[in-house]
Amino acid sequence: MAAKNVNVEKNVKKRNWAFVLYPESAPKDWLEQLQQTGLQCAISPLHDRDINPTGEPKKPHYHVILTYSGPTSYNVVKALTNGRLGQTIPQALEQVEGYYRYLTHQDNPEKAQYNKSDIQTLNGFDIRDFVELTKSEVVRIKREIQAFIRDNQIYEYADLMDLLMDAGEGMADHYEVAANNTVFFDRYLSSRRFRVAGGGEERRESERGHSP
Repeated sequence: MAAKNVNVEKNVKKRNWAFVLYPESAPKDWLEQLQQTGLQCAISPLHDRDINPTGEPKKPHYHVILTYSGPTSYNVVKALTNGRLGQTIPQALEQVEGYYRYLTHQDNPEKAQYNKSDIQTLNGFDIRDFVELTKSEVVRIKREIQAFIRDNQIYEYADLMDLLMDAGEGMADHYEVAANNTVFFDRYLSSRRFRVAGGGEERRESERGHSP
């Protein structure tokens, strides 16, 4: 879990923080209170199947990520988590992605696994703001988009972007890669249009015959 306990570092300032919230002791409107802070938040599924090392079940709880607009002190964050909400003291996050994965125990197969689709977000939190695709991931996605263009007989960049946008969150990375590689895909699509126009209907039918 990529978090740092700052119990002895009261003067630390970080933009990203996390804390554990126990619904049995939290205000009934804790979710609304978090919404009203305006902070970008990610809230785990309810961890109701976690087990202590002694074999006893842990109290049901949520893991919550808080993202401030700039570096914020421990005492300010504690006033919200431990004061206003009456929950645990906050932990400073060195990097958000690792803790986000911990929301579902994604990298801890020995622990209870939770559904990623049950993660709640508030005030525009988007994990993609904290994760950069590697070069190999970008290359893989570009190849997938190129195959998508070919298999679906797409000839216009606007049509490609509309289709990727309409595909929703499942194609969000593909949309981003296509948007950041406009020249590459525009030239590829232009070349496809030129090839089809030069080959007439016979070439067009040939292409259709090779599509799944």
